[in-house]
Amino acid sequence: MKLPFLTRPPTRHFPTAGEFGFVEIRGGTSRIVCVPALGGRIVDMEIGGRQWLWRSDVIPFAPPQEGTSYVETADSGGFDECFPTVAACRIPGWVRGWGGVELPDHGEIWSQVPELDIDTTDDGQAVVTTWEGRRLPYRLTRLARVSRTGAVVMTYHAVNDSADRMPFIWSAHPLFPLTPDTKLMLPEGSPMRVAASHKLEMGDGRSQHRWPFVRAGGRVLDFLTPFDTAKEYACKLFLEPTVGKACLRQGQDELEVSFDTNEVSHLGVWINKQGWTPFKRERPYLNLAIEPCLGAPDSLSEALGDWKRAQWLEPGEVRSWSITWRARRVPDESDGQPA
Repeated sequence: MKLPFLTRPPTRHFPTAGEFGFVEIRGGTSRIVCVPALGGRIVDMEIGGRQWLWRSDVIPFAPPQEGTSYVETADSGGFDECFPTVAACRIPGWVRGWGGVELPDHGEIWSQVPELDIDTTDDGQAVVTTWEGRRLPYRLTRLARVSRTGAVVMTYHAVNDSADRMPFIWSAHPLFPLTPDTKLMLPEGSPMRVAASHKLEMGDGRSQHRWPFVRAGGRVLDFLTPFDTAKEYACKLFLEPTVGKACLRQGQDELEVSFDTNEVSHLGVWINKQGWTPFKRERPYLNLAIEPCLGAPDSLSEALGDWKRAQWLEPGEVRSWSITWRARRVPDESDGQPA
């Protein structure tokens, strides 16, 4: 007879990118790995010799399915794209041509297998990923290039193939580990609003704050070192950055994303210090995201409503923008040298 204390739960299988088929491109000391079968997700982003992306130990990689919840079936880590919304919503009825259209959790493109191509130029290799709208007639293309210097440049093109202007939100969705030595070095003093919070009183989206401080509940919360902000919490913040640069520092390694603020209007910041999970019986996560985005907050309907931060594509318009990721080693602050 098997004793109860010797009984083990079944082992959960966590497939690798190789089980789905992938494309890997390299340049300098950097590389990215893209998996078309996972919605074009980038599962590895190694820049400056360090792997930066977080991977879930709860949700394994799995082929996406239309109509399922992103956070319950696909929030397994890596870097994917959200378009034309992040949160599930219905487009308001007053929007001509698109009023009443229901948009799914994290948008449409994570749940489809995109077209994929490889491009090689004098400045490095690129993987070109193209998605097509299902509920709205658009095309979104991401050209992710690893330059010979090791910089990862992502250039996007969104096309409206209809005769009506089309509202949208785009958000990059890279997930990173949250550790005791994590620092979020975002443009200081940038206007900021709270879009969501869990296990921590932070007010609502009507109040404006300045990075890295949120005044709520009679105290000031500092998010420069997010592990120290509170014992357990999760939140989503949106900045209108004064400078087109944000840095994530892990110990002596620093990852920088840069962009043109005339193209990329917002920075979304998701922090989860074991404050949120979609599962009742699973321990909440430790992760964070720095999300260059066009429009805010996560729901397109809210962006069209109180926030008034939705983006629009005119009929036939092609909108282009880009973000660049670089990494470097910084001096140890304990030795007294400036970082």
